[in-house]
Amino acid sequence: MSIKPWISAFRLKTLPLALSNTIIGSCLAASDDKFRWPVFGLAALTTILLQIMSNMANDYGDFVNGKDTAERIGPKRMVQSGEITPKTMLRGIIVIGVLCAISGVSLILIGTEGIDITNILIFAVLGIAAIVAAIKYTVGKNPYGYRGLGDIFVFIFFGLVGVIGTYFLHAQAFRWDLLLPASAIGFLSTGVLNMNNMRDYEADKNAGKKTIVVTIGPQKAALYHLTLVGGAALLAIVYTLVNYKSPGQWFFVLSFPILFLNLKKVFTYKDAVELYPELPRLSLASLAFALTFGIGLIL
Repeated sequence: MSIKPWISAFRLKTLPLALSNTIIGSCLAASDDKFRWPVFGLAALTTILLQIMSNMANDYGDFVNGKDTAERIGPKRMVQSGEITPKTMLRGIIVIGVLCAISGVSLILIGTEGIDITNILIFAVLGIAAIVAAIKYTVGKNPYGYRGLGDIFVFIFFGLVGVIGTYFLHAQAFRWDLLLPASAIGFLSTGVLNMNNMRDYEADKNAGKKTIVVTIGPQKAALYHLTLVGGAALLAIVYTLVNYKSPGQWFFVLSFPILFLNLKKVFTYKDAVELYPELPRLSLASLAFALTFGIGLIL
């Protein structure tokens, strides 16, 4: 079988977003002189594998549950198009899941070395939960992604758990103010999912897929998007004010114009197809936000 369908199934354009929480968590640790390269490398690898597995499971689950139709505006699905069979995709999901588990276990062992076993167990549970959440989004008899719960899980695992977990594995410590940048990345990650659901509004509604956008409608979804993106910017500003040390910490403001352009498109688009290129742009904008925020912390 050609490797090209698998590359498409991985949806590489979503990976910059996945790295954002690892970058923020690691830079926060670096600002406290707690950065460790092995933790950063394994956290980045685990997050990327988790995102790839989620993308593959979404491709497989939507087809098996009859939610993938020709009405979709987004990228071609590999199972629905017949380029990868359902059985082969399922095997691929298992392989990526095993690799993700190996990487995750290695990360936990290195990051929790020398501390109480309770912390090891907590991270083990979180790791298992992340893998299950990535698969159950659209796979199974009652996927939570079809009940409007995807936004919550994205916020938790790609925001709170991703940032605070990465910081803890570096520093073996926790700070309450980390909830601010962790929530900021969680909001941006949820924003990407919301844009995806806005683009697929008609197809999801017709297929009986009850996303938040289907529940509240496109107009309110645009306001919801404003809350997510604006909330991320506001939380970053509050964190910087609380922990202000130097002007370099405002470096992340340079990413705001890209986020503003995304909001402008959300409120002015006429056809859902216009939102298609906005997803990778918001993903890259989130990465730019994470990088500039992190660099500002280190400077």
